[in-house]
Amino acid sequence: MSQIAEEIPQGPPQGHARVVYLGPVAPHWEVHSDFGDRAVIDAFRDRVMARLVLVPPHDPQFRRNRERVVRDAERERLLLEWDLGVPEEEGG
Repeated sequence: MSQIAEEIPQGPPQGHARVVYLGPVAPHWEVHSDFGDRAVIDAFRDRVMARLVLVPPHDPQFRRNRERVVRDAERERLLLEWDLGVPEEEGG
């Protein structure tokens, strides 16, 4: 098992977050939640917005910041969903 996998807490999800792209006019993003501890979700939302607030999905920085958001959600045991307004590309 890799060291990274060992750092990720195991157990049931603590909540759900959906990151939604609003379009080309800032702010570009919103974070919605269906369930979970409000304090955990609010803290996660703050971190997501700090990483993505001025970065649209076509910006090269988006890919790196998206990876950071995904790792953050894994550490917090949040189910993460992305709504970019377009079907996701397969592959990479």
